[in-house]
Amino acid sequence: LRERGLDDSACDAGFSVTIKESCDGMGDVNEKHGGGPAVPEKAVRFSFTVMSISLLMDDGEEGQEEEEEKEEEKKKKEPVVIFREQKPNSEMSCKPLCLMFVDESDHETLTAVLGPVAAERSAMKCSRLILSIGGLPRFFSFHFRGSGYDEKMVRDVEGLEASGSTYVCTLCDSTRAEASHNMVLHSVTRSHEENLERYETWRTNPFSESMDELRDRVKGVSAKPFLETQPTLDALHCDIGNATEFYKIFQDEIGEVFHKTNPTREERR
Repeated sequence: LRERGLDDSACDAGFSVTIKESCDGMGDVNEKHGGGPAVPEKAVRFSFTVMSISLLMDDGEEGQEEEEEKEEEKKKKEPVVIFREQKPNSEMSCKPLCLMFVDESDHETLTAVLGPVAAERSAMKCSRLILSIGGLPRFFSFHFRGSGYDEKMVRDVEGLEASGSTYVCTLCDSTRAEASHNMVLHSVTRSHEENLERYETWRTNPFSESMDELRDRVKGVSAKPFLETQPTLDALHCDIGNATEFYKIFQDEIGEVFHKTNPTREERR
């Protein structure tokens, strides 16, 4: 702050804290030869990483200023990054918030345990934390990015059907049949708000439709979404996607199909 020539009074606008959230099953954690209490033998860990803390500059008074001054002002108004996590994917920066004995496939128990976390999170989204630092009250507002979820967990917390569903994608409404015809032209269309609306439609069935029609209307949303996730693609699914895409190409290369002009299916095999 001193480097930027900002005194203490400039920090009135408050600090913006970006937090990455992650949640995943930890697999089988049962004791092999113990006689402990009968608890589910799976565990789930919900954790968070403080990604960055930046200072948002105040707008100040509006006045008749020259263009150059406005440019200067613009530069000043760019957020000043106080802290940025250097190793955001390291387990050292990832703080566990909730460890639970629950199978990640058990939607009801998972939502019951994570309910308070979700409530706390939504309370933090629309309020500010005031801490006294250096003898002055500082305001911190929090922005959450739920990007540390695999596809299974995204489906679980966003209320979508499990991975065997006709609706293959957690980012758009595409079905298996549609996706197999159209490999290219897709865009991210799903959102947490839309999933919530669709769940209400699923629950109330306002148009008195049959089960198939209703399912087609809500595009695979059949439970109440309770945590907002950020649409991302993790490395594993990127690999799987690439493998599926390039599988035939790899096979053809290994089999040296390029030596033949139009090989029959038998020759190809």
